[in-house]
Amino acid sequence: MSRNARLNATITTIICWLCCPLPPAVLAQTHSNGTALSALGPRPRARVVIAEDAGATRAFKPDPARVRSLVNSALTNLTSQTSVAAAWRSLVSTQDIIGIKIFTSPSPGAGTRVPVVDAVVQGLLSARIPPDHIIIWDKHLADLRRAGYATLASRHHVRLAGSADAGWDAKTFYENPLLGQLVYGDFEFKKEGEHLGRKSFVSKLVTQQLSKIINVTPLLNHNSAGVCGNLYSLAVGSVDNTLRFEGDPARLAQAVPEIYALPVLGDRVVLNVVDALLCQYEGEQVGRLHYSSALNQVRVSTDPVALDVLSIQELNVQRALKGISSHSSTNATDLYRNASLVEIGISDPHQIQVETLK
Repeated sequence: MSRNARLNATITTIICWLCCPLPPAVLAQTHSNGTALSALGPRPRARVVIAEDAGATRAFKPDPARVRSLVNSALTNLTSQTSVAAAWRSLVSTQDIIGIKIFTSPSPGAGTRVPVVDAVVQGLLSARIPPDHIIIWDKHLADLRRAGYATLASRHHVRLAGSADAGWDAKTFYENPLLGQLVYGDFEFKKEGEHLGRKSFVSKLVTQQLSKIINVTPLLNHNSAGVCGNLYSLAVGSVDNTLRFEGDPARLAQAVPEIYALPVLGDRVVLNVVDALLCQYEGEQVGRLHYSSALNQVRVSTDPVALDVLSIQELNVQRALKGISSHSSTNATDLYRNASLVEIGISDPHQIQVETLK
């Protein structure tokens, strides 16, 4: 081989190494062998802290004191603070109006569990956040009351709110050419004019009241989004006219990241908490304890995408243990990949650093 030919071959090899990412198998081997990722692939860019206590639930019922300890431990480790109050003050101030976004469902046992939110509220109060600056919210106030949050709000003198009940902001919306079937409660319902149904208006609760948002979501499967997690819960819970994409997984995969990326939403999120006390891998919004596993965990991160990706992985693990086929679809994968493209968070599991506290 001539000198020029050898030089060309060397250059080609270097270009291939630079341009072609390592296969997942190599990256996985890198993790297991403990080799430095900096030499073989990207460094972890998302950090997730998981606090676990086998006694956090008993017969699927949470132990409030142990759950509070899990939330506090996860938060102080994530923020590298020595106290719960300091941890919360590193995320919010006493001037903020803080919305704790939860995910309720027709079955109280399937959505965000009250003891997890109770721990968050108590932590904020310990940081001297005024009670009337704390709002527990979801789309419908009636669902919050049905799930037992009125009692919690009354005990701590904090507020409850429904994004739909607060009305929709005519000046702030998500626009998509996809036409929707407007229903009662949507901002443009029964209005006349051209191009109706192409906008999803953001709630006045979000645009006019909240300055910071804390997501608290359950580890609950969703057949289209993969999980009723941080992205899906906040996006769908904050806007109207959602039927136009909720029934189509491909449309949902596009709309959810784009809605979450609205500055009035994503930019206000300071913390994401996954209530992983139970992992319900079948049933979506209907509580099905026979399709649930007790993980006894609370997971926290500032990266909503990383948490949702790990939740989907966990759902698939639990299904596999029960001999049930995976529900993860291409569209669910696309949703989180799209979220990474608009820089909401990290969807590549190899770039997620997980720290487990036991």
